[in-house]
Amino acid sequence: MENSTAPFKKKHTPSQARPKIEKYCAYQERSHLQVKRKLAGLGLHTSDADLLLVELMQNNFLNETRFAMAYARGKFNIKHWGRLKIKQGLKREGIGGRLIQEALASLRLAEYQKTLHALAQKKWPFIKAASHREKVAKLQRFLLGKGYEYDAIDCVVKEVISTTKIR
Repeated sequence: MENSTAPFKKKHTPSQARPKIEKYCAYQERSHLQVKRKLAGLGLHTSDADLLLVELMQNNFLNETRFAMAYARGKFNIKHWGRLKIKQGLKREGIGGRLIQEALASLRLAEYQKTLHALAQKKWPFIKAASHREKVAKLQRFLLGKGYEYDAIDCVVKEVISTTKIR
């Protein structure tokens, strides 16, 4: 038997949605796309959502530059993502090319290379493979999956192999 009291999504007025969305934006940096999705989820009409977005930007609750910088810094420092994966994530969030370039430029090259080297060094002893070539390929795939550039990976893998005992 069908449940006639199935829950319906509550529609909010702009004045009801404002404090909720301000709290949502104050908790952590958000992209415009994330906020638009949240406003749509609150049942706000598109024109009301656009007006609320403008208010959020004017009151500094929403800032794409700040979001892009925080996203790049967080994904690199916490998840150890490479530039390619960060760039892909920012594009998915609807961030423009100029802001993506700024965010990626904010990552220090020395830290970037140090992190890549540390990831490779840490992963190498745990890779199980029948041959040395297969082991190298698995390490390269792992680092490519993390979003690092192939040229950088190639150099680091050669370093790791030369500094560790070959299997």
